[in-house]
Amino acid sequence: MLLITCPWCGPRDETEYHYGGQAHLPYPQAPADLDDQRWAEYVFYRDNTKGPFAERWMHSTGCRRWFNVLRDTVTNDVLAVYRLDEPRPELPQAGGNR
Repeated sequence: MLLITCPWCGPRDETEYHYGGQAHLPYPQAPADLDDQRWAEYVFYRDNTKGPFAERWMHSTGCRRWFNVLRDTVTNDVLAVYRLDEPRPELPQAGGNR
C-alpha cells in the first residue's frame, strides 16, 4: 500500500486519493487552433519516465484538494509532495558525496 501525505490533511492511505495523471502540463494557449493530431498529443500522450515522475493527485475522501506528488516509478517511493502553487522540488543527484 502506498502512503501519501496530503499537504493539508497529513499522511493517508492511497485508497483515499484519486490519481490525476502527469503534473506540470500546460493547457494549450489557443485550443481552438489545435488540429486533431495536436489535441490527441495533449490529451493522450504522456511521458513514461523510469525514476522520479511528477503526478497530480486529489484527496478525494478528505479535503478534496489537488496537489502534486513526485514518485519514483521504479521503487514506488514518494519522494516529495507539494501544492499546485509550489515549484517542483529539486532532488539530490544520485552518487553524491559519501
